[in-house]
Amino acid sequence: MNEVTVYSSPFCAPCERLKRHLREKGVAFKVIDVMMDEEAGAFLESRGIRSTPVLSVGGEFVVGFDPMRIDQLLAQHGADNRTPRN
Repeated sequence: MNEVTVYSSPFCAPCERLKRHLREKGVAFKVIDVMMDEEAGAFLESRGIRSTPVLSVGGEFVVGFDPMRIDQLLAQHGADNRTPRN
């Protein structure tokens, strides 16, 4: 299965909604704070992404909190229904 990563920033309400959504679906995910991890911020910026939250699964990204797109991406990569780590 593909690793699920949430790129987040402090005090970001949509970031918290994304993480809550993933927990409710039982998805295990890793959180990277782009304010603390300069390499992660540069990685996203190199792909033209300048806002959070960003969900990454299997090299594909969803920018922002869009539950329908998030669920489609998770299902496409078989990343749903796993035990949450966060």
